[in-house]
Amino acid sequence: MNIFKRLFKIGQAEANKAVDNMEDPIKMTEQGIRDMKEDLNKSVEAMAQVKALAIRSKNETEEHTAKAKDYEQKAILILKKAHAGDLDVTEADRLAKEALLKKEEAQQNADRAATDHEKFENNVTQLKTTIETVKSNISKWENELKTLKARVKVSDATKNVNKQMAELDGADTVSMLERMKEKVAQDEALAEAYGDIAKADKDIDKEIDAAADGSTAKVEDDLAKLKEQLGMNDKNA
Repeated sequence: MNIFKRLFKIGQAEANKAVDNMEDPIKMTEQGIRDMKEDLNKSVEAMAQVKALAIRSKNETEEHTAKAKDYEQKAILILKKAHAGDLDVTEADRLAKEALLKKEEAQQNADRAATDHEKFENNVTQLKTTIETVKSNISKWENELKTLKARVKVSDATKNVNKQMAELDGADTVSMLERMKEKVAQDEALAEAYGDIAKADKDIDKEIDAAADGSTAKVEDDLAKLKEQLGMNDKNA
């Protein structure tokens, strides 16, 4: 018993190895289904041929049966004619015997054809059952193949994603993100510093402009000159 188990395991391992070594299991399965469909078509053609033989043997049975009855009726008519005196008794017996022999021969042919007909009909029934089973299996295998194709696509996609995730270094990714954060913060601080410098430069310019503005002194001089023309300066007063 252990020997059989070992042999079974060895055969199973070889089968699995053969499947693993297939270049494209899906394409090979599709080819297998196409081959089975071709075999199915041949089986249907063979069944049609056997069905034709069954029909022919049935027709032969009916034909030979009809001949047997016809010869029997002819023998009866010959004997009736002899009994009525319309035909010589000796000649009538001879012809009646010949008719009965023909009847027997026709009946044997009818029996043989009937046997063939029954055999062909059984063959047709068996072929029909086999064909229906093969059709059902092909339909089932096609549906399973569609499911397997979908599973292969999902499996390949999942495998690729998992492979990419496995190849990613988590520590390096986090470190890279931290460096990016630090660089962004530094750039933001530098931008703010430049803004403060620009603002300070503008404030200094404003102070300088204000200090250098002589418009107020000019107004005072103009006012003094006007008062002097009007004799309203402080000395005259």
